[in-house]
Amino acid sequence: MKQFLMASIIAGAMALPAYAADYTLIAPANPGGGWDQTARTMQVVMQDEKISSRVQVQNVPGAGGTIGLAQFVSQNKGDPNTLIVGGYVMVGAILTNKAPVTLEDTTPIARLTGEYEAIVVPAASEIQTMDELVAKLKENPGAVSWGGGSAGGTDHIAAGLIAKAAGVDPTKINYIAFSGGGEALAAILGNQMTAGVSSYGEFEAQIKAGTLRLLAVSSAERLEGVDAPTLKEEGLDVVLENWRMVAAAPGISEEQKAAITADVEKLVKSEGWQKALKDKNWMDTYLAGPEFEAQLAKDTAATEAILKDIGLVK
Repeated sequence: MKQFLMASIIAGAMALPAYAADYTLIAPANPGGGWDQTARTMQVVMQDEKISSRVQVQNVPGAGGTIGLAQFVSQNKGDPNTLIVGGYVMVGAILTNKAPVTLEDTTPIARLTGEYEAIVVPAASEIQTMDELVAKLKENPGAVSWGGGSAGGTDHIAAGLIAKAAGVDPTKINYIAFSGGGEALAAILGNQMTAGVSSYGEFEAQIKAGTLRLLAVSSAERLEGVDAPTLKEEGLDVVLENWRMVAAAPGISEEQKAAITADVEKLVKSEGWQKALKDKNWMDTYLAGPEFEAQLAKDTAATEAILKDIGLVK
């Protein structure tokens, strides 16, 4: 009888949902930006898809994510339940700020999404086309203010590459860095900037509402459903993709890393995540394991070369 009861208890336990441990997701920026959106989308989907029973998001903004990264690494060593969202912006910020803590100090898990940059102006702006913006840039680089994310990040790189492609010294651009997408958006909508540059998804609602005018996107080909030319079509040889990733803390075991990777794989393959990608115009660029670690090293080296080229890193 005891053996029967024990077998029933074990069978019942095995039938229960196998929740992973609760997670805390560090979004190393203010609410409203791409990392915050990514973390909060992960939160909703992981809970809705029953990958985890409880997921919290914590914002730790500043210096292109390097403040949150340093805090994450120093406070969570060996903790498999706290993850950090990062990406291409962070790679540039680490190099620009000469940050003592880098992504090499984390346990990279996976690249999640990709997104192209959008160049916008306020709807009230006299600038109607990318050609007109470039003409103003050539006339007086300092008089054209660009609003975007952190110094050395994707937005800053995009502005520098546009200037270089237009024959303007990229070190002369007037780039105003904001610590979060929400702050940058408010400044652009408030006509405090000549132009804004950020991932298309961060501007999409305002573009569709008519409060921002989309001049161009940084994709190689026109984006489906987006009524705007590419920078290449506008005569500027610039193609740039922003990507976002998730990493675990340093010092976790291989078993813990495998469990986190399995949860992230469930996330990206879920219907909820795929719907979120479509709704937000995020590309599915999922890449995990040694392949992602190799790609991360390659992207870091390429970013350093770009930043040196446009004068942001010596």
